[in-house]
Amino acid sequence: MGSAIIRTATIANGASLSDAIATDGAAVVGIVMPAAWTAANLTFQCSADDVTFANLYDELGTEKTVTASTSRYIYLNPADFSGCDSLKVRSGTAGSAVNQGGDRSIVFVLIKL
Repeated sequence: MGSAIIRTATIANGASLSDAIATDGAAVVGIVMPAAWTAANLTFQCSADDVTFANLYDELGTEKTVTASTSRYIYLNPADFSGCDSLKVRSGTAGSAVNQGGDRSIVFVLIKL
């Protein structure tokens, strides 16, 4: 397996959606959560063209949701993000976003296969 690639997405204070990170064709395998976090699960937006983003759902129509908390490494199934050239992370869900109480940096771990 290849070396880890680190990308950091930031959710600004008072916001719920991060800036975009590029996957550069690498598999998304994990997230490292910050020590400070306004309680909320994570959902995602995906872009195949680095321009247009859409909420990420599985084949059954369920929004991809990850249970999150502070100071954790969270494993992600790379297949869930297959085809995503760029990603954004959201605090909360598409229908119930949660604004963060400070700037929050979420570290994505990718592996070039």
